[in-house]
Amino acid sequence: MTSRGAGTAFSRKNYRLSTEPEKSKVTGRGLYMFSATLVSDQVAEGRLGPSTVVLDHTSGFEGLLLVDDDLLGVIGHSNFGSIRATTCVYKGKWIYEVLISSQGLMQIGWCTLNCRFNQEEGVGDTPDSYAYDGNRVRKWNVTTTNYGKEGKLVEKDTSMWQLQGEPTVLITLAHIFNYFSPLMCKVYLVEDVLMTFLLSILERGGAVESHPLIQQLLDLMWLLMEEYEVHECLKQLLMSLLRAYRFSPIIPDLGLQIHYLRLTIAVLKHEKSRKYLLSNVLFDVLRSVVFFYIKSPLRVEEAGLQELIPTTWWPNRFTKEGKESKEVKEESAEERLRRRAYERGCQRLKKRIEVVEGLQVQILKLLLNNKDRGGGEASRYIFLNKFRKFLQENASNRGNLTVLCPPEYMVCFLHRLIAALRFFWDGHKAKTPAALSSEEAYVPPQLFYNGKVDYFDLQRLGGLLSHLKKTLKDDLAAKANILIDPAELQAVTMDDLDEDEESATSAAQRPSAALAIGGALARPAWLSSPTLGRANRFLSTAAVSLMNPRRPLGTLEKIKVLTLRVEQRTREDIEGTHGNEGLLLGRPPEEPDQPITENSLLEVLDGIVMMYNLSVHQQLGKMVGVSDDVNEYAMALKDTEEKISRCPKRRRDIHEELLKSQKVFSEKLNHLSRRLAWINVTIYSKEKMQDIYWLLRVCIRTIEHGDRTGSLFAFMPEFYLSVAMNSYSALKNYFSPVNSMEELPGYEETLMRLAAILAKHFADSRIVGTDIRDSLMQALASYVCYPHSLRAVERIPEEQRISMMKNLLAPYEQRPWAQTNWILVRLWRGCGFGYRYTRLPHLLKTKPEDASLPSLQKPCPSTLLQRHMADLLRSDRDLAPSFLNSVLNQLNWAFSEFIGMIQEIQQAAERLERNFVDSRQLKVCATCFDLSVSLLRVLEMTVTLAPEIFLDWNRPSSELLLRRLAQLLNQVLNRVTAERNLFDRVVNLRLPGLESVDHYPILVAVTGILVRLLVDTDVQGTERATAVLLADPCFQLRSIQYLLGHAEPSALAAAAPATDKRHFSLHTYTEYISAEELAKVEKMLNHLSEESKQAAATTLPTSEEDLCPICYAHPISAIFRPCSHKSCKACINQHLMNNKDCFFCKATITGVDDFTKPASS
Repeated sequence: MTSRGAGTAFSRKNYRLSTEPEKSKVTGRGLYMFSATLVSDQVAEGRLGPSTVVLDHTSGFEGLLLVDDDLLGVIGHSNFGSIRATTCVYKGKWIYEVLISSQGLMQIGWCTLNCRFNQEEGVGDTPDSYAYDGNRVRKWNVTTTNYGKEGKLVEKDTSMWQLQGEPTVLITLAHIFNYFSPLMCKVYLVEDVLMTFLLSILERGGAVESHPLIQQLLDLMWLLMEEYEVHECLKQLLMSLLRAYRFSPIIPDLGLQIHYLRLTIAVLKHEKSRKYLLSNVLFDVLRSVVFFYIKSPLRVEEAGLQELIPTTWWPNRFTKEGKESKEVKEESAEERLRRRAYERGCQRLKKRIEVVEGLQVQILKLLLNNKDRGGGEASRYIFLNKFRKFLQENASNRGNLTVLCPPEYMVCFLHRLIAALRFFWDGHKAKTPAALSSEEAYVPPQLFYNGKVDYFDLQRLGGLLSHLKKTLKDDLAAKANILIDPAELQAVTMDDLDEDEESATSAAQRPSAALAIGGALARPAWLSSPTLGRANRFLSTAAVSLMNPRRPLGTLEKIKVLTLRVEQRTREDIEGTHGNEGLLLGRPPEEPDQPITENSLLEVLDGIVMMYNLSVHQQLGKMVGVSDDVNEYAMALKDTEEKISRCPKRRRDIHEELLKSQKVFSEKLNHLSRRLAWINVTIYSKEKMQDIYWLLRVCIRTIEHGDRTGSLFAFMPEFYLSVAMNSYSALKNYFSPVNSMEELPGYEETLMRLAAILAKHFADSRIVGTDIRDSLMQALASYVCYPHSLRAVERIPEEQRISMMKNLLAPYEQRPWAQTNWILVRLWRGCGFGYRYTRLPHLLKTKPEDASLPSLQKPCPSTLLQRHMADLLRSDRDLAPSFLNSVLNQLNWAFSEFIGMIQEIQQAAERLERNFVDSRQLKVCATCFDLSVSLLRVLEMTVTLAPEIFLDWNRPSSELLLRRLAQLLNQVLNRVTAERNLFDRVVNLRLPGLESVDHYPILVAVTGILVRLLVDTDVQGTERATAVLLADPCFQLRSIQYLLGHAEPSALAAAAPATDKRHFSLHTYTEYISAEELAKVEKMLNHLSEESKQAAATTLPTSEEDLCPICYAHPISAIFRPCSHKSCKACINQHLMNNKDCFFCKATITGVDDFTKPASS
């Protein structure tokens, strides 16, 4: 071997070659080296020398050379230094191999022992030597000629590379790669040269599989390049592909995006490259989720949407359930043609986008491949660990925008992952008929408590995980055969443990753990990632155990085993082996003993549910804004066209301005309608809706299976319930009117099962989180607003309906009662007195054409649930008093707060200086008023459904409840109906934010209660209610007269100058109050007028000594034991609800007896 100049040594490489007569393994290393090692048990004919070929450093060299200690590498430090090897060949065909580690002129070949070299002549320059110069691609034997053949140099046969043609060609190939390898690590060369070359291969068309040259090239790179060079080259190649895909312009056929995705698939089809990229690049260096995103065009012209959708169309009016809408006119022939042309354009766009989506799903199928187990773990298990880390980063850094994956990327990633998951799930079903299909998919409950899946710091239904492990350790042992290590119970959080000590403990215990779970393989070194660190530690000291779950286990059979961390898990830890169920460790007895699918797919499914909770639902709601914009511009355009038709011909200036506005609105609508088509295809298409619906059903089944485990249900993460509620909301609100939820298969059954979950768990004691409980309550309140979902609630089993109503009737103290009250009100709306409106009647009277007025849901009362409520109140004598007393307490609080706030508002309005009332104060004031009205409606509902609770005085608390109710009704009436009072003045101010505050809502609610007590009951009930109402010192007949517009004579005289002022009267609301209801009010007024006159005539003057010393309104009728102090029954009964001490002496009251004043002599 001869070289000109000096160089540096380089690393070793291994190659496998073959000769014609035999195959020999030859190993070489170093720079300017010629060596060969014969691997054979026999002495080959035609060869002299030792079996291991080394360099001859004693006499076979010329010039200044540095030879390695093992005599296999050499560095030249003089001009044209030469060196021989220690083996001679004289017969047959032989192969030699050399790795050249530097640039320059080098001649490598054969020579005889007689050959002598000097500083000018080396091998190939003498008659008895023959050499090859790879730099100049020539052969030398004194003279020189071209040498080398075109064509295929090497090819891969099974797992071994074989040489085709001249043996020395591979040396040339290695030299070429050695020359270009450093350049292939440069990002600009990779992007401009390598990526362009690879794309040109795919430009010939056809499937990616029809271009094996890319796979062969990647094989050569791994064969002939250093590993760190291949790693850097692949990283730069994927980064270049991602940048090109992300920033390339959107053309009509999406050709650029398709081109880059096809090359990405071709690269990822190479197994070794795919595993390296998964382990080190796709999730660690790149935001690889970008590959699954289809960006929206910034301008319509950019994507060629004008060519794809030449005709635009938009609906004239969106109809949403619960809002009054004018009747939509029948579609004209022109509009029908426009709509159909628009829909055809949308279909063309959809077909092009589906091509891109199909390629994105192919990428995920490659990443989820679990059959490529050669050379380490399969791709799916590497993906699982990286995917879990990706979820953790997005769950733990929800405020750090630099770390978070953008929500628009998450939406696309979710849909592609669902498609890939269902492909593998159904593929497993085809091979294992006993397994479940993807239509029946769910996450088994043991994943939530056996510690095999990391849920980071996400909240569980039962609270903190450390608390659950302490309180439910006996249940875990009894139901799931899982034992918690006592040492772990001392650690409140995972970070209380020192990381180094924990690692040492884990390493020490891992051998026994592997034995206990059936010989799980040790974690390969290449799978570990030091970047995961402390953040990925989860339940790393959680000791869990499981024996065979198919037979009863004794206490002595429970064995503690250790759970591996995420980055330590292998295929056996996930899928399980004999005696180890992997992720399904700890199957409870309630869970069916039936295979579901591959365990790894269950973890992917769990991650998909978590993804939806993190940001997908938020993004789905955000994109609805484009549809709202279309609606607003369509209404503005329609209004402008109407103004143009009404504009007088003489006002050309106005007509021109209106035409300009019409043009602007039309152009904006054309743009928005095309953009809406893109969004409907990529986000709100029927296929995307089916994905969200499938996810909803997965969550419902998961919750149902978890609920059957009893107390272990508390281990379920909260986001499963959140996703169930949010996905239903998205299907109902975001995908219409393009797609209707009613068209989905099994829609009615799904609606009923979700209703059963909401009805059961909104008051579930196993759920302790305040936020999730509030969300469940709000979801149930929304559920009972709409007829189709309310009917679903009515279809759940009767036992669950009764249990739901009983929970709704629990006392309001110490719980968020407002939402409960709204639910009861919505079950009653449509049945109450004058309670059938969808918009507040007083606003419609003042602003009948204002379309922005607040709108209410259409009434949809449930007589079935009302009947359940009545039965519960009648049958449970303790339930009714506790519930009604809490309602009366909250009504007293809400109305008192409302009065206090309107006093402050009135004072601010009367000041001379300019004052602005805080909008938050106005909002709170309106909320207190609305709460007061809703509480009065619940009381009306109770009085109507079960009047005996107030009027049957054989019940111990009936009289007290009736007196409290009469007292509060009188207070409300007096405050609202007084002439020129505070309420009137604030209402007349018409402040923004107080639109709902008016006489009508609150007065009709009070009237409904009074009518039911005084008119719609039997004679005895009417007498009792009348007596209690008239006995209340706050009762004023004037307040009842006010309801029908009957003012007192003094008030009429005072208001004579203001003849234009109109008094409130129920007679003015005949559209909302029936004639029958008005007749009942008239009857009630006549009855009270007659009874009050009789009461005034028969009432004898009472001595002050005989009046109750507390209220001075009623005679003394009760005496306390043992202190013998006295008061009326109403005062003492109300006092004893909260206090057992005497009013006067503070002695503990042990009993109350009736008191009758003895007759005077």
